[in-house]
Order: sequence, then C-alpha cells, then structure tokens
Amino acid sequence: MTAVSFQEPSLYTVKAAFILDNDGNRLVSKYYDPELYPSLKEQMSFERTVFSKTHKADNEIAFLEGMTIVYKSSIDLFIYVVGSAQENELMLMSVLNCLFDSLSHILRKNVERRCLLDNMDGVFLVFDEVIDGGVILESDPQQVLLKVNYRVLQSAKEQIKWSILK
Repeated sequence: MTAVSFQEPSLYTVKAAFILDNDGNRLVSKYYDPELYPSLKEQMSFERTVFSKTHKADNEIAFLEGMTIVYKSSIDLFIYVVGSAQENELMLMSVLNCLFDSLSHILRKNVERRCLLDNMDGVFLVFDEVIDGGVILESDPQQVLLKVNYRVLQSAKEQIKWSILK
C-alpha cells in the first residue's frame, strides 16, 4: 500500500496573478509566494513560458511547472491566475472571473491594452481588493467595485480638501 501525502489546507490559494499583452510582455503582475519565483528574471521567464504555452490554445486552464494556471484573453490581453497543483480550479476560476468582470467595468467594457495602461491605478486597486497576499478576499465583482469606488472617492475628497486648504 502506498502512502498518500496530503497538503494542509491553507487560505493562501493564489500564487500569482498577472496580465500580459499580445506579445507576452508584462503589463501587471503580482507574485504572492516569495519562494515561487523570487527574482524578476525568474518571474519573466515563467511568464514567457506560460504565454508560449497558452496564447494559441483555446482552453481556460493549463498545468505547467507544477502549477495550475487559469487564464482568459480579451482583445489584446491575457489575464492569468496561478495556484499550486493541488488547488481547486473552480476557486481560481472564480478569482479570474472576478478580476475580469471588475476590470471590464472599470475600463468601461474596453478590456484592452491601451485602456488598461490609462487606468493602472484602478487596475491595482482591483487586484488588491480581490487578492491580498495570496488570500482570496472577494469573488463578487459588485463588491469589489463598491470598495474600489469608495477608495477612489475618498482619494478624490482628500485631493479636494488639500487643494482648498492651500
């Protein structure tokens, strides 16, 4: 009889999330596991490998280098969410869909490179509201948008307040 090893359950389900353009160039990336790919060179190499394996495929999931990768493409962008090999693909897919739907709303349904680069502050807010240190915080795009809009509104109020006080 063979011994089966089980991994302890963990809240740290997401190892990385990143967005690449049509050429495989990094636009946004967040790595949540410092041991996974500690250097920028290793991260870029991993992203190139993932892009080369997925950019022509018509799937939504890939298994690569011991990682479960779910992804979605839109016009000239590829959005990836990476988890460990034992991670539930449906959980990762819910994170991916939440990211995509939230970004779609913030970018006014234009999920493309130019709009993404013009709205990077909102993009980073969405990433931070959905995933924190690898822990999934939210998977409902409406809740993410409420939080992001609140943070943007607070920032705008602060800017107005300081401009009046000057």
